Amino acid sequence: MAAFDPWDPDFLADPYPAYAELRARGRVRYFEPTNQWLVPHHADVSALLRDRRLGRTYQHRFTHEDFGRTEPAPEHEPFHTLNDHGMLDLEPPDHTRIRRLVSKAFTPRTVERLKPYVARLAGELVDGLVRSGGGDLLADVAEPLPVAVIAEMLGIPEADRAPLRPWSADICGMYELNPSEDTAAKAVRASVEFSDYLRELIAERRKEPGDDLISGLIEAHDEGDRLTEQEMISTAVLLLNAGHEATVNATVNGWYALFRNPAQLAALRADHSLVPTAIEELMRYDTPLQLFERWVLDEIEIDGTTIPRGAEIAMLFGSANHDPDVFDSPERLDLTRRDNPHISFSAGIHYCIGAPLARIELAASMTALLERAPTLTLAAEPGRKPNFVIRGLEGLSVGVE
Repeated sequence: MAAFDPWDPDFLADPYPAYAELRARGRVRYFEPTNQWLVPHHADVSALLRDRRLGRTYQHRFTHEDFGRTEPAPEHEPFHTLNDHGMLDLEPPDHTRIRRLVSKAFTPRTVERLKPYVARLAGELVDGLVRSGGGDLLADVAEPLPVAVIAEMLGIPEADRAPLRPWSADICGMYELNPSEDTAAKAVRASVEFSDYLRELIAERRKEPGDDLISGLIEAHDEGDRLTEQEMISTAVLLLNAGHEATVNATVNGWYALFRNPAQLAALRADHSLVPTAIEELMRYDTPLQLFERWVLDEIEIDGTTIPRGAEIAMLFGSANHDPDVFDSPERLDLTRRDNPHISFSAGIHYCIGAPLARIELAASMTALLERAPTLTLAAEPGRKPNFVIRGLEGLSVGVE
């Protein structure tokens, strides 16, 4: 019987059998190692993402003491200051105010205007991979594309972009379950360095505004929308982290799934019009974000189990996306799947603001690879990152015949 064990390499290699066992055992289950309530069913996850009795934070209503929680370690303060002022970890009214400002940069018209730039960059990256006869799909295509796009939107000069991905990786380490002290130390260091860089960039944009998101946030702040400098810094970091992390992992997870399902890959190569449904199916099939946490602000009940205020709920996106009550033959990769209400982009007020941009990036890289590298093959079995929450590969070695 498959067991839910987010630190076991066998589980990390394929968590989906354990999810099936969890779903069979009920709608909610307490997991003592992380002091969380696991929710594995699609209907419950979808409903709880919209339930205002839950929150990404509790500090808008309670102190740590009120909520039965201990204060974060003082040495971790730079990470928490950075993280806690981003809209993903805020609740209304602060979340509403910041999201309204940021959403101006992610309107359908704005995102649509980025299509030619994204397509051109994806083509250039794939051409480089082909010229080299192959390489690491992660490092050569999957990673540089979304990092460049979000950095361009933010107005981060090209010469300054090298540390962005390492900073992001170190910060995101804190989102794993029970992170180690070494992980925390790396996250704190990255939080300080990234924040210091953005503080300098904001100062420059105040003097010389540009046509970028950071300049836009400064302008909104100056017009009286009360966006603090810390909120600007936290928003920029969140947009970079969220703006590429899922896209990078969706790309490599997706192509690895295609290589392991050669009939589906052949169908996609024969009919490129499948790209839109293929993207949705690949994000469902091997979900980049496996778990999303919420605090219980007011007592709730799930299937007769009372979950008290102060508890933490872990909504299992990967399990929800394989729920047979919602998806026909969920363990089968089907690039033609039309009825596909996956929740890889979350739902409710924290629905991913960058989802339309992510879809454009994924479509651009997939189309470029299909058209310019039609003989792409898997050159070596990849190693999986030792992470559970953010699911990805260490790399994806490919060849071009």
